[in-house]
Amino acid sequence: MALPETVNARPSFVVEDQSEVIAFLAARLAPARRIDTHGAVVFLSGDRAYKLKRAVKFPYMDFSTVGRRAAMCAAEIDINRQLAPEIYLGVAPIRRGGDGQLMLGEPGHACVDAVDWLVVMRRFDEEGMLDRMAARGALTPELMTALGARIALFHDGLPAITAGFGGPDDYRHSVAADVRQMREAGDRLDPLTSEALAEAMPRALEPFVELVARRQAAGAVRRCHGDLHLRNIVLLGGQPVPFDAIEFSDKIANIDVLYDLAFTLMDLSRQGLGALANRLLNEWLWRIADLPEAAHDEALALLPLFLSRRASIRAYVDSAITAVSGGDNAPARAYQQAALRFLQPAPPRLLAVGGLSGSGKTTLALKLAPEVGRTPGAVVVRSDVERKRLAGIGLEERMPAGSYSPEASARVYAALLARAERVLRAGHSVVLDAVFAREDERRAAEALATKVGVPFEGIWLDVPKDVAQARVAARKGDASDATPDVVERQFGYDLGEISWKPYSTSRPTVS
Repeated sequence: MALPETVNARPSFVVEDQSEVIAFLAARLAPARRIDTHGAVVFLSGDRAYKLKRAVKFPYMDFSTVGRRAAMCAAEIDINRQLAPEIYLGVAPIRRGGDGQLMLGEPGHACVDAVDWLVVMRRFDEEGMLDRMAARGALTPELMTALGARIALFHDGLPAITAGFGGPDDYRHSVAADVRQMREAGDRLDPLTSEALAEAMPRALEPFVELVARRQAAGAVRRCHGDLHLRNIVLLGGQPVPFDAIEFSDKIANIDVLYDLAFTLMDLSRQGLGALANRLLNEWLWRIADLPEAAHDEALALLPLFLSRRASIRAYVDSAITAVSGGDNAPARAYQQAALRFLQPAPPRLLAVGGLSGSGKTTLALKLAPEVGRTPGAVVVRSDVERKRLAGIGLEERMPAGSYSPEASARVYAALLARAERVLRAGHSVVLDAVFAREDERRAAEALATKVGVPFEGIWLDVPKDVAQARVAARKGDASDATPDVVERQFGYDLGEISWKPYSTSRPTVS
């Protein structure tokens, strides 16, 4: 059995000795803290952070020469300024003076004979990083709403990449590379789990290779963040800001937008924060622009593989870190186990939550969704959201007058059920959230479950009129346009026979 790679026996992927530069930076910056990863050494000093790229060469990341590191530092600044311009200040050279001693330049200084290069960033409060917040239980559904909106806006603003990486063979090669790198990690990972994933991951891909091709042709592959886990998102000014996007590999960053989001979903789910992962997925789906030929709903068929790949990559990357640091391999193996769990089947189900405005439908739907179906839970398909998407307006904008005619409502319910069908056929569970005031609307939801061949459960919410009116009056920043007057009219509806399971929510919760 091969001995584990250690700091003293330099790992094969470390191709250059940077000890002089690291010692110089440690003395020059007198850092409050030093952070070591498999690809960088970061020095936190004063109000700045200085990132030195390690002289390493992996199959997926090449920092093996000074010129290569210079180019990657510049690329990191360019890419990350799209998402976090307030953090990224520029690139600074390290060079030798006339006396042979190393010197540190300022960001933006030209230098033709630099010994090495640094990415210079504005330092932020590390307690605002989302992994830290998760550890102390400080992440909230409201923060997931803001994060989902920010990521959807970012993804919508990226140009499509319809050539190059992103096709079926690229997926096959990437999955094979994941398997190879887990195997190469040897005993730093669990060999039995590596072999189980070697069988399960290709099996999860092959039924959906045509979907992969449609996604690429439709424009779902874009130059994304690429490394969107919780440690790479920070709270600044009360808003979540992704940073540290991938700069060193088009193969890693030119990806399906859902695969980009999947890293955050995986990270939340692995830490037992499934309800937050579910909220993030739903907020993103509610806001991301539809693709004409490959809706994001059907891409959910790929989500188990996406989650598994994200966990597998984290496993072998963390195992590479332990090869340098000599640290504990247990966290890397935990990622491996999570990767296998994400591929476990969970048959889809259809739930429908109905009730008049203010009855608590969305609150209950979002509460139930994380517990239904496969990770990270069911997609909540809301009539209020579908109405805004059909109108091409933001979720928080109000619909114009005349938008709630019977004809308009029929179009909304048709869109609601069409979206739900796409999600169900992708193997993902659905919670429908709509008033369902008409018997034919309720029957249509039940008929959808029969058509797709999934179990159905209908829930009917009932609250006193004054509670419902108080709730809708208190709403802020919600997709619903209901008002107390709307509630007043709805309480005069002839609802017909309601066979769905009754559920009372008389608490004064806004929904």
